[in-house]
Amino acid sequence: MESMMKKVDWLFLVLCLVVGVVAEESFFREEIGISYMVFIVIFYVLFYWRFRTYTFSHQRLGYFVLIAIWLLAASYYLYDMVLFKVLNILIIPALVIFHLVLITSPPKYNWAHFSFLMLLCKRLFEGFRQNVKLVSEVTNRFKKGEKKASHEVGKKVLIGIMISIPVLFIVLNLLISADAHFEKMISSIPQLFNINPENLIRIIIILIYGFGFFGFMQALMEKNLQVTAKEGVNTKISFDGIITLTVLILLNVVYVVFLVIQFKYFFSETLAAGYTYAEYARRGFFELLFVTLINLTVTTVVITNTKQLLGNVQKVVNISLSLLVLCSGVLLVSAYMRLTMYEEAYGFTFTRVLAHSFMIFLMVIFAYTLVKIWLKKLSLVHFYFIATLIYYVGMNMVNIDRIIVEQNLERYETTGKIDIFYLGNMSATGILGLMELYERDPTVPELKQLLAQYQANLPYTKSDSWQSRNYTRDQVYDKLEQMNL
Repeated sequence: MESMMKKVDWLFLVLCLVVGVVAEESFFREEIGISYMVFIVIFYVLFYWRFRTYTFSHQRLGYFVLIAIWLLAASYYLYDMVLFKVLNILIIPALVIFHLVLITSPPKYNWAHFSFLMLLCKRLFEGFRQNVKLVSEVTNRFKKGEKKASHEVGKKVLIGIMISIPVLFIVLNLLISADAHFEKMISSIPQLFNINPENLIRIIIILIYGFGFFGFMQALMEKNLQVTAKEGVNTKISFDGIITLTVLILLNVVYVVFLVIQFKYFFSETLAAGYTYAEYARRGFFELLFVTLINLTVTTVVITNTKQLLGNVQKVVNISLSLLVLCSGVLLVSAYMRLTMYEEAYGFTFTRVLAHSFMIFLMVIFAYTLVKIWLKKLSLVHFYFIATLIYYVGMNMVNIDRIIVEQNLERYETTGKIDIFYLGNMSATGILGLMELYERDPTVPELKQLLAQYQANLPYTKSDSWQSRNYTRDQVYDKLEQMNL
């Protein structure tokens, strides 16, 4: 039987295992910092080496997504924002998979179509099949004089083990969490064979990463793997124009009446009777934002799923959609003003600033959607994806924590009010803000004691590992060490 694996494939497998070692060192040893950037660089060096003779497609969007990946990875070193660190654990791998499938897909493939999602899933499945082929290749090399039946049994056993490993990993962790005696029994198994449990876990992680990289990228090499929509089959839901128009008119009547009656209430900066600042701002903000999101959903669904209409009916539908978008804009502005009022009363937090930025993002989305209503050739999916990625990466790179610190320090200058415990628990940037506040006014109640506590805990919180190096945290450590409290 002719070997399916060439010398370059075996070399690639070894390199994938090396990158698996880098992944384990980067993500499972210490807190993630500069290590994410190091891993991304090494991973893409491996990818571009493997595909050095490959002609890539969708290069403009590909470079855009690649820049987004690199910026998100760099944020682990530059900033110390907990929420984005958690989200990026899922978002960066998802973007990497999307990017690799995108640039290796056929040149004229529509990435905004549902079939691209099917292609992506198929690539991942084919990655697993590539590892099955690898097992078959290895067993063929050891086959030689063995009987065919025993060889087939051995090959199937190895494949079964490969399938079982990820499932067993999840199941065992759940069972260990559920029962202390089972945990003790499982932890004692490696000791029976004189194996260090920690090293065993690391080897398993390296193998999962290494073979995962190998299988996925081998699958990407198969140019003939495509998923196409069946001709003559229209799975798109299509709404009748008259029904759609009726729904839009009813919605618009409600919104117009509501806005006319409540206009003064919406944009008044005084408290409504019977409400505190918190009740007035919170209630109004969440209700209006939720209604705005509903309107965006309705508008998008109508634009993409309404039958092609002719003459005046199409114009009336477009006018109704435009009115719905404009009403949504007014609601959005009102929600924005309510949140501003709440911040002036109670200060700035990560959630409030993030909500502000999200509303600005929605305004951009609504503006494009309004143009799309009249220019049918524009693509909503393309714009929504690109705008969302720009917004998300932007939120990672502008350092929201720094904005919060500056706004709260400015508010302290005018009102004398500041929540030092919120800033201290926020992130390393918050601690830097407290040190700035101490330099301006060391008499702030409890501020000196709080900074002294951070200074006393410095030997326990500071890490010298290369993986967890972080620019903002390093600034905090250096300044705390130099402060004389």
